[in-house]
Amino acid sequence: MRQGLNRRRFLSHSLALGCSLAASPLVTPIALADAPGDHRLVVIILRGALDGLDLLRPVGDRHFAELRPTLFDPSDPGHALDDFFTLHPALADLAPLWRKGELAFAPATSTPYRDRRSHFDGQDHLEVGNAGELPAALSRDGWLNRMLTLMPGIDARTAFAVGRERMLILEGSAPMTQWSPGTDLDLSPQSRLLLTHLFDADPLFAEAGRTALEMTGGAMAEALEEGEDAMMMAGPAISAGDADGLAAYIAQQMQGSTRIASFSLSGWDTHNRQGSALLPALERLQSAILTLREGLGPLWGKTTVMAMTEFGRTMRENGSRGTDHGTGGALLLAGGAIRGGRMIGGWPGLAEADLYAGRDLMPLRDIRAYSAWAMRDLFGLRASDVEAVVFPGLDMGESPGLLL
Repeated sequence: MRQGLNRRRFLSHSLALGCSLAASPLVTPIALADAPGDHRLVVIILRGALDGLDLLRPVGDRHFAELRPTLFDPSDPGHALDDFFTLHPALADLAPLWRKGELAFAPATSTPYRDRRSHFDGQDHLEVGNAGELPAALSRDGWLNRMLTLMPGIDARTAFAVGRERMLILEGSAPMTQWSPGTDLDLSPQSRLLLTHLFDADPLFAEAGRTALEMTGGAMAEALEEGEDAMMMAGPAISAGDADGLAAYIAQQMQGSTRIASFSLSGWDTHNRQGSALLPALERLQSAILTLREGLGPLWGKTTVMAMTEFGRTMRENGSRGTDHGTGGALLLAGGAIRGGRMIGGWPGLAEADLYAGRDLMPLRDIRAYSAWAMRDLFGLRASDVEAVVFPGLDMGESPGLLL
């Protein structure tokens, strides 16, 4: 039985908004689920399209420095992971996890979403886990929720969502309880944009509607004018301390019966001055992972963390010393349960002929396959059930051997 249906959720359903309300950078929802067994799974959604080539720098590819003349400083390449890849300098505190086998990367992966490069659609594809067209907005469910339907011992509080916006990845037919801190109409940026379009279509409500939205302040008004990318960056981003608090809360819950958690971190949309704009987001990600490790204690050895983003970014930096929406990106895995200290899935190369559409990193494997194998190995699910129910139509392929 679901609880906590607030006005925001009612509006999102009754208006059939096309974009996922979970895409808001102003809030950080958390979704928690209880499940049998000892393994823990944490899925972190990196909203805004992380540049995988800055997170994980392929310095061994001779084309890399040419494509990033200002974004990559050869005098500060980052922490060497092997003879080909270095880790961004801001993530130096994660290097010990690599050495202990508790950190790994799939450097060239993506969802099946292609070419349109919309944050909202890309994030919905990531959380719904489908190929092809997205289902109708009101019938979308998330792949973590579909996974729960395959697991025994599920009751009315199996899924416990915390946050001002929903986590689509854990919504669906499996029982779910939702709690939201506050019941005021605190709309996400994309909700505001869509409501603005609705107001404009009806002169009776246009003036009153715009007045109500403008009462929230100038930053949001500017974002409404500038569109999707501005909304991804609008509003106060959470600090590393806030990320610590979220991760600490999740770790505390996982000390009990909770086995599955999902939350989001924003700030990855780096069209301008990426060198400095990316640093706060990297700090939050690093802080969240290390706090999970500390808070889980011995349970870290039974934990798998997967940090994924809606799509990657262009290989070439743009005129604003940033990068634009791309295709292939990097998947980060952490935890004591993984076979870390390695790169997974190969490398496509950065020569012109190797790029996707002549501009993006070519994905070598569907990110859903990595997720599918993780849940199969963590929770003992049958691969045929995962392919039929969790990711319909997916061919999982050979096991990447993610876990110990």
